[in-house]
Amino acid sequence: MPGNDVIIIGAGPAGIATAIQLKRSGLNPIVFEKKNIGGLLNNANLVENYPGFPGGITGPDLVGLFRKQLESFEIDIIYEQVQSLDYNNELFTAITESKIIESKAVIIASGTQSRLSNEIKISGKIRNRIYYEVADLFELKEKNIAIIGAGDAAFDYALNLARNNNITILNRAGNIKCLPLLFDRAKSNNSIKYLSQIQVSEIFETAANQLLLKCRNKSEDIDIISDYVILAFGREQLLDFMTENLLKEKDELQRKELLHFVGDVNGRLYRQTAIAVGEGVLAAMKIAGKNRTK
Repeated sequence: MPGNDVIIIGAGPAGIATAIQLKRSGLNPIVFEKKNIGGLLNNANLVENYPGFPGGITGPDLVGLFRKQLESFEIDIIYEQVQSLDYNNELFTAITESKIIESKAVIIASGTQSRLSNEIKISGKIRNRIYYEVADLFELKEKNIAIIGAGDAAFDYALNLARNNNITILNRAGNIKCLPLLFDRAKSNNSIKYLSQIQVSEIFETAANQLLLKCRNKSEDIDIISDYVILAFGREQLLDFMTENLLKEKDELQRKELLHFVGDVNGRLYRQTAIAVGEGVLAAMKIAGKNRTK
């Protein structure tokens, strides 16, 4: 295990910022990403609070700039999912399908995964038409898409897909959880329909190969027909690769600043690119500082 290697799990904004700062400090970031760099940023309709872009920038465009910056620092991404992360004999061990890598320090930037609902019955054969993000749906045109949720993500997804499709947002409650400006933009968009206090109980395929959502609005039963459904009502930390042994050691390793959690994986309410980037840079500087004092 090289003393200058640092394992980073996840290549969203937090992991990318960490890797760049580590490389600037003379350390060697080993970055694992199971799918695409950028994380949930790939779904963002418009990022308006990231400094340097007065008119805002789309999520995919910002990811493209992040990718160029990684390339300029000659940081390679290993596109493999970390199946196990453990800690023994003062070394972390990350295991993927084809690699076993050891390091004295690890930064976990694995983000979140969608929280599944036990309340909605979904037929097994249509699960490939139930989505939790929108990055894979950008090419759709003239489709009817139902989005279940009422937070920032649900409304941002709706605005993104409404350019070429008809969107129905289904809010299970009556209160709006998104930013007022997102609600106002959706409300003024003729391609977006908003329904509140809609409880979806079941989704299945019709004879016409569409999706039928069995819903209830207070005391009234409602059927909604859609081509695709997006579930956007909550996310949870993605930490299933951590062994029981590492979970026991976690707090002590964090105290020693050998293990860091950055970005959305921290499970906080506020999930913003700028926050994730700042946490990544800070963690990298702490690791670099420890390395210099040895």
